[in-house]
Amino acid sequence: MSVRSKIWGPLGVVLVAAAGIAGVYATRTPPPSPLFEPPAMSLSTTDSVPFDLLTHCGIDETKIGGVYFEAEVPLIGIARSAPPGWGNPRQAGRMTLLTPSRAVFRDDLGHEVFFRARQGATEPKVFCD
Repeated sequence: MSVRSKIWGPLGVVLVAAAGIAGVYATRTPPPSPLFEPPAMSLSTTDSVPFDLLTHCGIDETKIGGVYFEAEVPLIGIARSAPPGWGNPRQAGRMTLLTPSRAVFRDDLGHEVFFRARQGATEPKVFCD
């Protein structure tokens, strides 16, 4: 066996394996973010339902019943993270639709965030990883 085959044989196997793994990751579709796949929720007002609010990248928006809502006062921690005192990546609580275009999230810790519908929005403002 030549020196070239001793070196390139194992290296070639590693390169082919790495290329195969990279191909799998390049073609893999990422799972939907919980921010944009909340529990099923009707748009009837005054209903309060359990809701896990995504906080990982701060509290700036959410999706309720197919409608994008943005926080009236965004709460964003250092380096676009969860605000201090909030769970990360989610905070469990209840979402209540006050009107078809206004909602409020409340939890057992006393947190409260009001949201307004983003009229005509078809996608999130920012994708959170």
